[in-house]
Amino acid sequence: MQVIDKIREKYDPLFKHVRGHVTLAFTFKSNLTQSEIEEHIKRVCVEFRSFKLSLQGILKVDNEFGRYLFLEVRQGRKTIKELSCRLYTGILESYKPEWFSDEKLLPHMTIGQFKNKNEIDRAFEEVQDIKDKFTTTVNKISVEIVDENEDSIIEFDVTLQD
Repeated sequence: MQVIDKIREKYDPLFKHVRGHVTLAFTFKSNLTQSEIEEHIKRVCVEFRSFKLSLQGILKVDNEFGRYLFLEVRQGRKTIKELSCRLYTGILESYKPEWFSDEKLLPHMTIGQFKNKNEIDRAFEEVQDIKDKFTTTVNKISVEIVDENEDSIIEFDVTLQD
């Protein structure tokens, strides 16, 4: 994590607000209660067991959604996609982004965000040769609220079966 944190501290404006993570569902505003969301996520997660996750390889993404450096998910990619797709069913179906599909979803950890092409090109030049492999076991899913200061507050965790 030290390697990731050094990169994020330098290039991710949300470094001090949000810990490194792989997003399963994107932030949205709703009138759903915490218990409704928690019940839905628990129902979805019952079908999933703890799984190995490895991240390796830094990608430069420059598209209509912004300019980012991503640390790519290698092992666990299929599970992340399945879990993400299942979360966007039931009460969360209407919060699914229009662009979202299994084919377009690229599981990753955001490690940098940039305002212009020169910034992202310089940063990518600096980090593109980092080939470290980061591995962990995912045994819980955290649900967070992003407050008005863009700070992440963990609302609750759902534990995956061993």
